[in-house]
Amino acid sequence: MKKILLISMLLTGCSTVVPVKAKFPEAPDMLMTKCPALSQVKEDAKLSEIATSVANNYTLYYECAVIARGWQDWYQIQKNIYENAGK
Repeated sequence: MKKILLISMLLTGCSTVVPVKAKFPEAPDMLMTKCPALSQVKEDAKLSEIATSVANNYTLYYECAVIARGWQDWYQIQKNIYENAGK
């Protein structure tokens, strides 16, 4: 009798399992910042102004590249965690 009761409890317990839906995490704000626009020079700009603009644009580009790479790394890590969570 105890075995039948135990088996019936196990079988009915399995039917009440509610599936858990995992939510993919939000990206950190630091990685969501947009890259600033690059500066442009006037047609009659001096060579020193052009060189300054080029140097500033390189700096902005590389700062944005670091953010983009951080985004890619974060996404791959989170995707891997999300896909392997139930295994």
